[in-house]
Amino acid sequence: MTSFHHSVVVRPLEPGRLRELIGILCDFAESTRAGGGQVLLEDGRPVAGVRLLKGRHLRPGARYGITAADSTERTVVLVREWRRTDAIAVEQLSVTADLTARMALRLSSPDRPRLVEAEGKLRGPEGSGALHRGTGRVRLDLAAWWAAAGLPPGAPPVTRAPMTARLGHRLGEARLRLRPRRADGGLWQVDVSVTVRGRWLLRPVVAVALAVAGGRVRQGFRSAVERAADGWNKEIGELLALDPDELRAELAKQSAEHPHDDAGRPPR
Repeated sequence: MTSFHHSVVVRPLEPGRLRELIGILCDFAESTRAGGGQVLLEDGRPVAGVRLLKGRHLRPGARYGITAADSTERTVVLVREWRRTDAIAVEQLSVTADLTARMALRLSSPDRPRLVEAEGKLRGPEGSGALHRGTGRVRLDLAAWWAAAGLPPGAPPVTRAPMTARLGHRLGEARLRLRPRRADGGLWQVDVSVTVRGRWLLRPVVAVALAVAGGRVRQGFRSAVERAADGWNKEIGELLALDPDELRAELAKQSAEHPHDDAGRPPR
């Protein structure tokens, strides 16, 4: 088993602001309606590239087809649950010529968000074999995250990571753990750790490969973590700069751009 560790400082997203953002997103989704197979905004404009294929809008069993501009990717989204006091859960299937991806996402208690869970499977083209397949699972305990992020600067990180992820492949698996704590200026310091191991008889092979390329792999890991932190800081900074009315206007603008007549054909 090989381990990698790195820490970054990022902008915080406090509980009250997250609840506000999720509430705005849910309110926006629930302000839409279905008509003639299209999903329509409050002002009657169609949501770009989205069609209701089956079921009642935003009810369990509702199935949507999604297409993006200038893309051959076909995506189908299925609503499993939509109860803001309990959970929102959706499943997604995306298909391209080279990749099929399935993902399930569940947010517990959206009005007072507690837990985010996601899992997915990837596979290459038909007949490409087991080496072109992988699985993943992510779990974020929001209450534990904010409790850990409230620890004073210099305090040791919590033992149990509030956010974990597992990526599996025939050759091995990787486990990711994120632990936050308070940094100077009200920022978050996030300690990131990854452990990698091979499966069965491949364990010594993977260990030797990581040992040989250890320096380059560790530098690549640190660079990837820092790029992710820079992306978070940029996106969160832009998001938090918007007031609720500006955010609603931006959601409507992005949702209504460039509708497509062929949207929503499900992948075969």
